[in-house]
Amino acid sequence: MTMLVLGACSWNACADTLFVKANGYTFNHKQQLQKFDAMLVDDAGKVVATGTQSSLQKKMPSAKLVDLAGKTVLPGLIDAHGHVFNLGVAESQLSLRATNNLTEALSAIAQYAKRATQQQWILGGEWNQAIWKLDRFPTAKELDSVVVDRPVWLRRVDGHAGWANSKALALAGITKATPDPAGGKIERDANGDASGILVDSAMDILEKVIPPQNDTELRIALDAALKQLRSVGLTTVHDAGVDAQSDKLFREYAAQGKLTTRVYGMIGGVDQFFDTVSAAGPVRSLADDRYALRAVKLYSDGALGSRGAALLAPYSDAPHTKGLLFVQDQQMQAMVRKAAEKGYQVNVHAIGDAGNRQVIEALATLPKQYGAETLRHRIEHAQVLELSDIPRVAKAKLIPSMQPTHATSDMNMAEDRVGKDRIKGAYAWRTFLKQGSKIPCGSDFPIESPNPFWGIYAAVTRQDHQQMPVNGWYPEQAMTVQEAFRCFTLDAAYAGHQEKTLGSLEKGKWADFIVIDQDIFTIPSKDIYKTIVLQTWQAGKQVYAK
Repeated sequence: MTMLVLGACSWNACADTLFVKANGYTFNHKQQLQKFDAMLVDDAGKVVATGTQSSLQKKMPSAKLVDLAGKTVLPGLIDAHGHVFNLGVAESQLSLRATNNLTEALSAIAQYAKRATQQQWILGGEWNQAIWKLDRFPTAKELDSVVVDRPVWLRRVDGHAGWANSKALALAGITKATPDPAGGKIERDANGDASGILVDSAMDILEKVIPPQNDTELRIALDAALKQLRSVGLTTVHDAGVDAQSDKLFREYAAQGKLTTRVYGMIGGVDQFFDTVSAAGPVRSLADDRYALRAVKLYSDGALGSRGAALLAPYSDAPHTKGLLFVQDQQMQAMVRKAAEKGYQVNVHAIGDAGNRQVIEALATLPKQYGAETLRHRIEHAQVLELSDIPRVAKAKLIPSMQPTHATSDMNMAEDRVGKDRIKGAYAWRTFLKQGSKIPCGSDFPIESPNPFWGIYAAVTRQDHQQMPVNGWYPEQAMTVQEAFRCFTLDAAYAGHQEKTLGSLEKGKWADFIVIDQDIFTIPSKDIYKTIVLQTWQAGKQVYAK
């Protein structure tokens, strides 16, 4: 690829720059997909026009040229649900994602512990007992067999359960007499002793004793996360759980021009930090739209894999449990109202059909001025719904914020959990689209890869990277490539109140765009996940080059 004036533009805003020889795609003002081969960007970093090189050069003959050599150009992609600092922290922690069985996992833990001699705690996770075909949770005794002298705490791949060794359980004071907390569960063995697995709010008991990260460690994590995000073409992410420390650093990085991926923040809960920061009201935009803090993230239930998701009827593969609602209906309604009355969008995690119903009904109690039509309230995940509840989402103007790779990661156990009837209302993207719901897509990184092309691939094929199952998992719920692209651009921007500034390369919007190695609209769908990002640009500045 020829870069005629790359040095003049890289990391510096270009004065009236004309990007030429692009195989460009964007949505227009009618929200239709259109092509262009040239794009004019002003010195403020906003799009002036897209069109043909000849017409735009006539319009601005003095513009500096950047030759994109026929490569495909797309608006910057948006991940509507991720965890920025967790992504950065995960870079340095133990990952068990690639292990195929418990023996491999224990070997990996032992090897990591030998290397990480300076770490007081062995932390990490991403394990999945379903992949291991274990048909049970692993135990503290099994962890003790490889690490006994230091505490070990490893979160499950969905982040809703954790695996501790005996040392960690002892430091947390978890004994046979420790009761299950509200919204959580301490798994126990036949004698009633803690087995080593803590589900949902029970994890808090243990995590309170893990030494917190200091400012230096958090900066290292943020730098690592931003490096990874821009390398996969994410120019905006919605961070699902901002606390005081992360808010401080996001504001600082935004002001210094170091936030190379824009962040739309959701305050984690309505507790002390919310009380403090909400006194000044929602932050709609800081530092040229690099940071916003105008949403709140709440939880109704846990995850399907750990059977913490709240179901209306018992689990098909565990008839003794229906999972857990984190709070009672009245408390959920009070939290929703507290956030909405301060002007915040309310985004509630809901996986199971009981969790989703609780959220739909809680948001329906809001008076009109604080309702979804004004504040665009969201259900985060909207994963398993009673079929009759899906139309209620559209009627209430709620936004189902969904993660396509969750379906392809969960397909090995989801139907076991909920059975053949309830699965019809699970991961039901086509059903939502047919009723007119906008679906902002994300990944829930680092639970899943932040690579948005993996998400587009999953949305279109409903297959893993080995193209299994052959015809896709419940393929009638798949999206088209254009729909999946839209859910990672315009619909995600809409879900963050940012559709007037982000999500497409239209006049007056920020020139956030990416250059990729193949045309996702013409290649076979099986190859979409292989897409490589060559360049990432934010507001007309190049922030990444492969």
